[in-house]
Amino acid sequence: MDPRSTSSQMIGTVLSGRYKLEAKLGSGGMSTVYLARDSTLDRAVAVKVMHREMSEQPDQLERFRQEARAVAKLSHPNVVAVIDAGEDGGHPYIVFEYVEGETLKQRIARLGALDTQEALAYAIEIARGLTVAHARNMVHRDIKPQNVLIDAEGRAKLTDFGISRQLEQDGMTATGRVLGTTDYVAPEQAMGHGVDPRSDIYSLGVVLYEMLIGQVPFHADSQVGVAMKHVNEELPDVQQRRPEISAAAALVVERATAKDPAQRYQEVGEMIDDLSTALEVEAARAGSTTGEATSVLDAVPPPKRKLSSRHRWSWGAIALLVLVAAGVLAAIQFIGSGGGGGGALKDKGAVVALSSATDFDPQGDGEEDPESVSLAVDGNPTGTAWSSEHYDTADFAGTKSGPDPGVGLYVTAKSPVTPAEMVVDGAPGWDARIYAVAAGPPEELAEWGEPVGEVSEAGERAEIALNVPVPSRYFLIWFTKAAPSLDQTGRYRLEIDDVKLIE
Repeated sequence: MDPRSTSSQMIGTVLSGRYKLEAKLGSGGMSTVYLARDSTLDRAVAVKVMHREMSEQPDQLERFRQEARAVAKLSHPNVVAVIDAGEDGGHPYIVFEYVEGETLKQRIARLGALDTQEALAYAIEIARGLTVAHARNMVHRDIKPQNVLIDAEGRAKLTDFGISRQLEQDGMTATGRVLGTTDYVAPEQAMGHGVDPRSDIYSLGVVLYEMLIGQVPFHADSQVGVAMKHVNEELPDVQQRRPEISAAAALVVERATAKDPAQRYQEVGEMIDDLSTALEVEAARAGSTTGEATSVLDAVPPPKRKLSSRHRWSWGAIALLVLVAAGVLAAIQFIGSGGGGGGALKDKGAVVALSSATDFDPQGDGEEDPESVSLAVDGNPTGTAWSSEHYDTADFAGTKSGPDPGVGLYVTAKSPVTPAEMVVDGAPGWDARIYAVAAGPPEELAEWGEPVGEVSEAGERAEIALNVPVPSRYFLIWFTKAAPSLDQTGRYRLEIDDVKLIE
């Protein structure tokens, strides 16, 4: 018999002589949650009762008991509180505070994409709830909007630690079968590898994406298909889906959902700081805060606020503060992702968000290692690189058909920009000109117009000043001289580790 089919028979049952089950609130594969009346204190509570068939499996029973022990240690306004736990007539149960309201999933289904300030406020509250769990070396492992309750005052409360795990001594939970909902699963969890608090951060980033866009980022014919998209595909760009969202908010999503855990926020407190900044930016743009965002923003200690603690700004100040905050957050993301290359870029302006890199060889066979060109914008200036083909001479003699022989690659910005500088890390010794266009990208070199920058005998890090007259999206590096190959073959090639545009 399906254990869930017996849930109606439990209505009216009194557990341990105290908790009378009055109505079913929800059900899952492991347990059913009931609205109950605590006769001792005369109050409504939520009681999670484990299905009898599940309770007969020792490992599942231990998971259920573990949830009670784990959550009982957590006391925080953004975590649903455990009141009691016990077992009656073969029915293990956990008693929680009753949160009258709706789940975050129901709210998104009802309203669609949430107000940006509201979405950021909820993300901050969920993150605050995670903070206390992570402080106790607990990983939730199933962060999703179904496990977030919105109470009558609009506060978000995290619940359902049923698959949480204590961190082992090496800082990672044990590997094994994937637990959690694949719509929000971190790549390492989808692969069955060990997880740590950064896995919860990834899932929270996906939840924030759903709040901002109104739907999950990936769809497939099966849950496994969705999980593999989390492993292999980047999340759709938030600002392309919803252009009015600030760069500050979009960058939080991007950093939280990096495929490599080392490129994400390393602890949830860092994410809260950037979420708070993004919320301040959105409030500044709107001229005031709305709903739950007001109380959340008021709870940010004044010393940690990036912008004014007041709720009114002049329009000139609003524009300036939005630009400054977005730039600071972009720089934080770049430096935290390992893109600083020794810290030389820390004092520069905002790093431009790039969507792709493309090889460019209109005078030759049409391609220059397209399989590896994305490595030129992966944010890693030391460990990965794009390489051109090998050439017998540095000036590509006899291999190119045009009057200005060379090869190139171009990077595409996510939105039109007028950067002041391009920074290129790679093997030294090459020459190049930089071009910029707003539309295209052009297929022939002559269509790129006049150069906006130039470099000769580039070092391992070339910092190239740019003069970009109009906001542009495509930026071509046209290499007119190759560098001696690092593999010491006596030939020449381009080996580019990383390309950055700085505003």
